[in-house]
Amino acid sequence: MSRIVLVTGGNRGIGKSIAEAFISAGYKVAVTVRSGEGPTGALSVKADVTDPTSLDSAFAEIEEKLGPVEILVANAGITRDTLLMRMTDEEFEEVLNTNLTGAFRVLRRATKGMIKQKYGRVILIGSVVALLGSPGQVNYSAAKSGLVGMARSLTRELGGRGITANVVAPGFIDTDMTAALTEEMQADYKKRIPAGRFASPEEVAKVVLWLAGDDASYISGAVIPVDGGMGMGH
Repeated sequence: MSRIVLVTGGNRGIGKSIAEAFISAGYKVAVTVRSGEGPTGALSVKADVTDPTSLDSAFAEIEEKLGPVEILVANAGITRDTLLMRMTDEEFEEVLNTNLTGAFRVLRRATKGMIKQKYGRVILIGSVVALLGSPGQVNYSAAKSGLVGMARSLTRELGGRGITANVVAPGFIDTDMTAALTEEMQADYKKRIPAGRFASPEEVAKVVLWLAGDDASYISGAVIPVDGGMGMGH
């Protein structure tokens, strides 16, 4: 494959695994980073999804060095977990600005090239908590559920232009975040997962890679859970 992929937040965790999967499959891959570097073989560009000017510069660099983005994986995200009664306006707005509005900013810029080419794959990285809910994550759950409406509206708006848009909704994944949990907490979470374990980042990456390929060209507006049965898409 020689198609051009952009993964936002592609220098760690799930984003890094997604970028590595595309690189291994022969795609041309760019990743946005706020600091550090993406995986070997990727073009790393400095950008912050909350800053439209930095995104314009990042896309200009990608288009100059690789070409127009054909596959977008909107992965960049943050958490500011706390109970509703303690959550400040800033903690709510910051999460929405990065996880939801940030995805919108990247999407708006990426689809310009996709429309011209009459081809595009948009994959938004959501979460099991988008539809399942989670205490202490009113902000995060609201942002991730918003991605579902975004993908489905985009499908109706641009589906006739050869562009698909889907949401991949991971559950608990083996990352630095879950590794920081106590053994007791990890065991408690695993009891809620029918599969009885956390997923590896690579398991999420393989689903993203499949959605970006020709085998999934007739799938759009879908929410694909990668959660071991925890949310079952709801």
